[in-house]
Amino acid sequence: MCKRSLNVLQILPNLNVGGVERGTVQMTAALVDRGHKAFVISGTGPLVKDIKQAGGKHLPLKVGQKNPFTLFLIPKLVRLFMKHNINIVHSRSRLPAWLTMAALKLMPKNKRPVWFTTIHGPYSVSLYSSIMNRGDQVIAVSNFIRDYVHDHYSVPKNKKITVIHRGVEENEYKTTFAPSESWTNNWKNFTDYPSEAKILTLPGRITRWKGQLEFIKLVHQVRSHGIDAYGLIVGGVENKYSNYYKELMHLVKTLNVENNISFLGTRKDLKEILSISDCAYSLTSKPEAFGRTTVEALSLGTPVIGYGHGGTSEILKTMFPWGLVPPRDLNKAVALTKALLTNTSDIAPIQPNPYTVSEMQKKTIALYEKVKKCH
Repeated sequence: MCKRSLNVLQILPNLNVGGVERGTVQMTAALVDRGHKAFVISGTGPLVKDIKQAGGKHLPLKVGQKNPFTLFLIPKLVRLFMKHNINIVHSRSRLPAWLTMAALKLMPKNKRPVWFTTIHGPYSVSLYSSIMNRGDQVIAVSNFIRDYVHDHYSVPKNKKITVIHRGVEENEYKTTFAPSESWTNNWKNFTDYPSEAKILTLPGRITRWKGQLEFIKLVHQVRSHGIDAYGLIVGGVENKYSNYYKELMHLVKTLNVENNISFLGTRKDLKEILSISDCAYSLTSKPEAFGRTTVEALSLGTPVIGYGHGGTSEILKTMFPWGLVPPRDLNKAVALTKALLTNTSDIAPIQPNPYTVSEMQKKTIALYEKVKKCH
């Protein structure tokens, strides 16, 4: 346990709703609970209020705008680091990381905070992206991301990339969760599929690499085996992907599964939907950095069948190895689905879930305290 308080500052473009932003709020709460001071530099966003409610201090700066005037923020960062006696600055995005590095170089060496970076995804391989490997301490959100960095960049042998997986809230995502009666009633009124149908769910926004085309084919093939399967595609569609959405609708019509698949759009009740599903899927053509929805489903006790690459592969190997499928092997995914839906024996995810918010918080703060040698 740290005997003195640390002043930790996280810096990111904005505080809109997203995985990186949620993680920033979660770390703010954990730092405050542990007796440290938590600061966040970002633009605006709906999660600013969550930072304040967690006991953190929000310092508004537009560090995510890609224009030359953003460089004028560097001296402001220096002043803020000095004013608040920041011990650790944690960059969670590329442009803020460049600004952070420039600010640290302008500070006296004995006043510089320890610089952390977290690599949240398989960024395009470029000089611009390489900034995320330059922190004094580098965190990757999965083994896949760590290996991706080593494969594409020349990382010094003496620099360890620490893997700290993201996670879900263990009090919310658990096998004992059940939707409320009001939700269940509303759901029954909203949907018109047969009550005995097997529910197959693909979560993810409508974009080609998320695998909706393959999912539609899977539902069709599973039904061709005489199984009453109904597919739910949960995710919004942006205007730039409208042609892809039309392609999906055309495939639904061509395969004659219009009455067996629903596009639900963006939903706030994905947890409830996953909990009533017989199986969830991850059929991405590109590896996921982590695979949050896979953890969510498995934590609720819902089996997941997914392509064995990226963070999804790590999660399935740990929690539900039965559901692993070689990437793009749709026939194997169909075969596993058929076996799952017709098997009377229990094929259930392994519990407890190791990918939790509390584990992510504990490991990150332990690294903060270790690096600063709090004494």
